[in-house]
Formats: sequence, C-alpha cells, structure tokens
Amino acid sequence: MIGELPRNILNSMLQTIPMEFSVLDKNDKVLAWNKHDTRIFKRPKGVVGKDVRNCHPQKSLHKVEQILTEFKDGSRDKARFWIDLNLEGKDASQSQKILIEYYALRDTEGVYLGCVEITQNITELQSITGEKRLLD
Repeated sequence: MIGELPRNILNSMLQTIPMEFSVLDKNDKVLAWNKHDTRIFKRPKGVVGKDVRNCHPQKSLHKVEQILTEFKDGSRDKARFWIDLNLEGKDASQSQKILIEYYALRDTEGVYLGCVEITQNITELQSITGEKRLLD
C-alpha cells in the first residue's frame, strides 16, 4: 500500500465497503470481522480469538480445511465460490446470489500470515448491463 491511513479512516473504510470480511491469523484463529450487525453469516463476538472451525457448518468444514491447508502449503492463494441463499429481510421466495472469496495473506517474502474471507451479495450486480457513467 502506498501511504498510510489513520486508524479512524481505515475503520470507517472497512465498515463502508460493500462486502463483509473476516480475518484469520496463521493459526486459523479469528482476528476480526466487519459489518457485525448486518452480516449475512452472523457470529457471536465471543468467536474472536477462537478457531475458525467453530464458525462454519459441519457440511462445509472439509472444504474450509482444504482451502486453509493449500494456503499454508503455498499451492493456493485464493478460492472463490457462490451460493444461492434466502436472506432474512429479503423476499423469501427469491434467493440471493452470495459470492464468497478466500485470499491467503502473505508477507513480502511469501510467508503465510493468515487469510481473509470476503462475502458479498452480488444479486444486484448480476443485473448490470450496458454502461453507466459517473453521475449519469
């Protein structure tokens, strides 16, 4: 990153971007997440500092394990998948398309530091067609 952001601006930016993220350390412990009150996949605050395996349903745990193993051994740097999900507060008859991405975090020497999981509801984005210019 070029330049430095004051902590208050960084925090505001991380709460404002239209996606949720969760950050893990190299030992798979949950460090932090944004958008606590509006998350698609909610979790209790007590999860901070706990193993990430406590945050995922049993049926998907083997995939999370595979991703983390491959991040650690260097054979993978990202994983992307999407699901259809009925979200609370949305029309229950219409599922939403949820994009979930995992990215390995590495230092300048390539040493694994942890990972970030990014989740975004892309339903509205899927309907974009043509072009819209700034302030059109």
